Amino acid sequence: MLSIPPTALFAAEAMILLGGLGFAAYQDWKLREVADEIWQGMAVLGAVVGFLAFLGNSLALFLWALVSLWVWEHLFPWDAVLEKYPERLPGAIEIGIYVGVLAVLIACALAFGVGGTGVPVAILAVAVSILLARGLFEVGVLYGGADAKALMVAGLLLPLDSMPLWSPSTITPLLAYYPFALTLLIDAALFAVVVPIAIALRNLSVGEFTFPRGFTGYYIPVGELPHRFVWIKDPTFNGTPASEEPEPQTTEEDRELRQRQADELAKQGVNRVWVTPQLPFILWILAGAVAALIAGNLVFDLVGAL
Repeated sequence: MLSIPPTALFAAEAMILLGGLGFAAYQDWKLREVADEIWQGMAVLGAVVGFLAFLGNSLALFLWALVSLWVWEHLFPWDAVLEKYPERLPGAIEIGIYVGVLAVLIACALAFGVGGTGVPVAILAVAVSILLARGLFEVGVLYGGADAKALMVAGLLLPLDSMPLWSPSTITPLLAYYPFALTLLIDAALFAVVVPIAIALRNLSVGEFTFPRGFTGYYIPVGELPHRFVWIKDPTFNGTPASEEPEPQTTEEDRELRQRQADELAKQGVNRVWVTPQLPFILWILAGAVAALIAGNLVFDLVGAL
């Protein structure tokens, strides 16, 4: 039987994760848009590595295939073949997928137990990662679909928190049962804290800081709108913020929208607008992944160091 050392599998998973996130972060920075092919490729490779890890365990292989397909369901446009059917059908099917997969996992956990010869903890961690990413996307914490997809793919590639290269926390050994995607998200959020601080410092330096919006936005000349990844917050158009117009689906549509807004504002004699930046959060997810692999959960590390 093929036997691959766990360290080799972990190294492969980590390289796929960092390589894929690095490419996605570059696209997000340049375009504020990430091609689905990146997530699809990472998810396929993650599923293959997982199969190698569970060789010889038929229950684990079946459940790994199930959760891998669950991740893929968010990455491949399967709903495109249902365009001629009622609009609600894809949503109903997706709810059925969620309920069905969770029911199978719960039934197997009750029948065979968790860990050992039962349901691997790693498979349950993938399910938690999917639910976490989808939940945060639905409530608007993860604004872009790419952010949620990145979290799901990270959970598939590295389901459980690894033992980091360096960590002062005595809590770290407990993270063997902790979803890696959650650690990645927490670390990414800590890095993202620098953004409002940087915006506030920028506004203070030009004497335009007001609380609290001075932490979230800034003024730019109207002529710069087509060339900046921003949302207009002030002024409004007919009482409606420009950012509340129908959301563009591509980078080019977004640029065209900002060009139309700039033209309209110029006609109104507006010279400067208050905007908030469209942040490339995949950059922070990449930083969070690197930090998670090197130092683990930074919050736990800070708590453990106190």
